[in-house]
Amino acid sequence: MNAREKYGIPANAVITIAGTVGVGKSTMTRTLAEQFNFRTSFEKVDANPYLDKFYKDFAKWSFHLQIYFLAERFKEQKRMFEYGGGFIQDRSIYEDTGIFAKMHYEKGTMSPVDYETYTSLFEAMVMTPYFPHPNLLIYLEGSLDDILSRIQKRGRPMEQETPLAYWKEMHERYENWINSFNACPVLRLNINDYDLVNDQQSIEPILERIGTFIHQTSLLKN
Repeated sequence: MNAREKYGIPANAVITIAGTVGVGKSTMTRTLAEQFNFRTSFEKVDANPYLDKFYKDFAKWSFHLQIYFLAERFKEQKRMFEYGGGFIQDRSIYEDTGIFAKMHYEKGTMSPVDYETYTSLFEAMVMTPYFPHPNLLIYLEGSLDDILSRIQKRGRPMEQETPLAYWKEMHERYENWINSFNACPVLRLNINDYDLVNDQQSIEPILERIGTFIHQTSLLKN
């Protein structure tokens, strides 16, 4: 019996991993997919034609970047459900509008016209009864210091060059966003409560929590 059967995870479930940069979304995605025998859906960072430009000039490229992400994530969401589910997804489509686009609009690095265009498109595509929302969103959270330490260890040049104030604001906005998020059920995990790199057994309590949480939320729906 695999972990999916052991903890009663539906074979067609779609579970999304969310959280700010550096919390370990990709590691959690791979680990859960292996445990549940699910496919993975990763954010296509390396193929993104705007990301490097964006980090060098937020105002010039923020709208282009958000439209690119929206299109790619929408296509990926559609693909997962056409496959019949059974996916662990790295990063959600909801973060784009609830955090990134909103932040750039409020900071003046996205014009009001661009922001209105983007949010109108997002609402028409995603905030409808026809959009397939995940069964569960797992939110990985931690202190700003812990997250900055992880970003430093990862060593991506474009992240190393980003001002500290940006990461601080991102951390605050993520916390504000998740506290009001209601598009699907949310399970919060603190990154200090497990170590998937050095202690593979630390995933076991998480698997149990996921199974219990999905079971409880399904009962509430019925």
